[in-house]
Amino acid sequence: MGGCDKQGFPMKQGVLTPGRVRLLLHRGTPCFRGYGRRNGERRRKSVRGCIVSQDLSVLNLVIVKKGENDLPGLTDTEKPRMRGPKRASKIRKLFNLSKEDDVRKYVNTYRRTFTTKSGKKVSKAPKIQRLVTLLTLQRKRDRIAEKKKRVAKAKADAAEYQKLLAQ
Repeated sequence: MGGCDKQGFPMKQGVLTPGRVRLLLHRGTPCFRGYGRRNGERRRKSVRGCIVSQDLSVLNLVIVKKGENDLPGLTDTEKPRMRGPKRASKIRKLFNLSKEDDVRKYVNTYRRTFTTKSGKKVSKAPKIQRLVTLLTLQRKRDRIAEKKKRVAKAKADAAEYQKLLAQ
């Protein structure tokens, strides 16, 4: 549970006041992300206490216990989780696949179909990153071959230069 007041200051748990206080916070604590700070540096930040009052603009809540009636728009409709992982290894981990299994089939489980403004049906799925295909393996082979060729050329040039110096 948390929230923000009308000016956007975040509520902090354990601060038992309805107003704002300025606390000395270090990196990683709630209300202070602390990017771009030196190691161990602390900053004094304005935070709002955790007591709920009318000056809050946002209050984040968690439903703990379900009553006999549904809350309209909140618990009466079921929304599926639309987004799955995009990276090939994470998809493998999610569906418990081996290295030999094809990952592309499993992305279809969270493929979205919708109609465009022109009325055409379109389906969308995330582009799988770090997918090992024949093309990527070919590129890797080409890269290694190019590197070997460069090393051989450098060796030959060095030998030629040494021969030139020996004359």
